[in-house]
Amino acid sequence: MDNNFDVAIIGGGISGSAAFYVLSQYTDINKVVLLEKCDKLASISSHSTANSQTIHDGSIETNYTAQKARKVKVAADKVKNYALNKGLQNKVIFKMQKIAIGVGDKECEFMTKRHNEFSNIFEGITFFNKEEVKRIEPKIIESLDGGDRSENVVASGYEESWCGMSFEALSENFAQEAMKANPNNQVKTNFKVMSIKQNEDGSYKIISKNKRIINAKFILVNAGSYSLPLAQKCGYGKDLGCLPVAGSFYFVNGEFLRGKVYGVQNPKLPFAALHGDPDISLNGATRFGPTAIVMPKLERSEHLFGNLSSELLIIDFKLGTLKVGFDLLKDSEIRSYAFRNILFELPFIGKRLFLQDARKIIPSLSLDDLTYARGYGEVRPQVIDMTLRKLELGEKKITTNKGITFNMTPSPGATSCLQNAEIDTLEIVKYLNKNFDIDRFYNDLGMSRS
Repeated sequence: MDNNFDVAIIGGGISGSAAFYVLSQYTDINKVVLLEKCDKLASISSHSTANSQTIHDGSIETNYTAQKARKVKVAADKVKNYALNKGLQNKVIFKMQKIAIGVGDKECEFMTKRHNEFSNIFEGITFFNKEEVKRIEPKIIESLDGGDRSENVVASGYEESWCGMSFEALSENFAQEAMKANPNNQVKTNFKVMSIKQNEDGSYKIISKNKRIINAKFILVNAGSYSLPLAQKCGYGKDLGCLPVAGSFYFVNGEFLRGKVYGVQNPKLPFAALHGDPDISLNGATRFGPTAIVMPKLERSEHLFGNLSSELLIIDFKLGTLKVGFDLLKDSEIRSYAFRNILFELPFIGKRLFLQDARKIIPSLSLDDLTYARGYGEVRPQVIDMTLRKLELGEKKITTNKGITFNMTPSPGATSCLQNAEIDTLEIVKYLNKNFDIDRFYNDLGMSRS
């Protein structure tokens, strides 16, 4: 079998499969291969159990600035339009209510100001006072004694929005469409990359754990938590560290929420605020989370001490990385948050502590209403710049200009998958002296190229 390709993509999650699709459908590149270490695509971060199944467009994510929301919305519209144009409603993309709530006078003031600013970005976004919140999400207002909660509550969002998405199913669809577009393409599963070596002609040799070999003129690494270790094995990204943050969820028994409900983000905390999301793969069951605990893993496992990563110890046992961790913990709020999230993982006490936080969204929750979502959640790599000694939130790219690029894409990486695929495709066709029909790409998405 011919194992020589023009482009090899390492990582068969949503980012890798999106790049596979765009390169196959809109360029004249002859052969592309998608390499995945598991036995099927989208088995780790893009799996339905690993994320909140949300198209994050910035409308209800209160940690987004208006500038970031404008940028993310463009990326989100690409994914949404793709799914709708392909007729993937109620298979990949799902319609539901979504709001961000403010609880108490301080948060209500913040949400009111934010709504006024963001209404210029999001057409049709609606502001809801306490009575209107009670109408659309009654459990948010109902107190433990059955009356109305005492605090003021407001919300901003939509009563109907195509905002739920199975990134697992979308990954599979991208791969199928890529194979149809170009019969020379291949998907190789159970291909765990162990090393990447450059050949004399400038191309690359990729060697798997079971000694399979792929040759490629260009390599795009979209391997989530594994991207930085692969980069450092190749001699790149030595100035970077990794803060691997694992998220967990709790199920709420019963139909407490009708749609997605997000809270106000504490600006000091680099991780997502607690939110409730109807699980589209479990007939409307609602998940609450995520928690956030730092652990030396590149991916989660069933057991707390499973999948411990020696690669992370090599990356992170450096003065600059440790200094960032110590600096974060100097802040009492961050220190308290980190300690509390560790306790969330413990039996007996964890559920009780989580209940206190979840009651900010649903005051009437009882202990019996919560069930730890075992097997749900995944590791999100937060990149550390060891030169500047700070945490770099959001996406990170290592561009070598030598035919190999490494992407690290924590949230909203899934939402930005087609946007990132467009950026990577422009780089790849330039390097290989090929063509990208970007106008057709935008036309198929029903969008104008600004």
